[in-house]
Amino acid sequence: MPGFEVLYQAAALCLTYPDDDFRARLPLLREAAPQLREFTDHAAVTPQGALQAHYVEVFDFKNRHSLYLSWWSDGDTRRRGMSLVRFKELYRAHGLEFTGEELPDFLPAVLEFTSRTGDAGLLVEHRDALGELHSRLAAAGTPYACVLAAVCATLPPAPTGARR
Repeated sequence: MPGFEVLYQAAALCLTYPDDDFRARLPLLREAAPQLREFTDHAAVTPQGALQAHYVEVFDFKNRHSLYLSWWSDGDTRRRGMSLVRFKELYRAHGLEFTGEELPDFLPAVLEFTSRTGDAGLLVEHRDALGELHSRLAAAGTPYACVLAAVCATLPPAPTGARR
């Protein structure tokens, strides 16, 4: 997806745990990715502890808002292991070695990969999961919904007749 590299990198940062580094990057994120201003403006005026507590509440307690893409298609099954291997193999095929503390299907990692390589295949492949995550975040009333909305807006529509 040409031209969306900055947005994907900014979205990756917005979807990671909001530590002190995140707070320091907020002005840059706000300017670099105007599509995320609803979220970055919210984050800028929310006390650090409250922002961190909200992140944990939204993403860490239940899989309802899972940031792990293979969970949406494979759940907690053996198939998920093969899916995770496929993510790592794709990273390697682009000359990148996944060494993060998170699993390779962690949405911020996928967004960073897409930003660095320009290969949006994983995002397109998981378009339905991203749409479902966006819907659930919007229904929960969390500002993180606008981050997913911005990412989803960059993806081509599903082919006509495609399974949803």
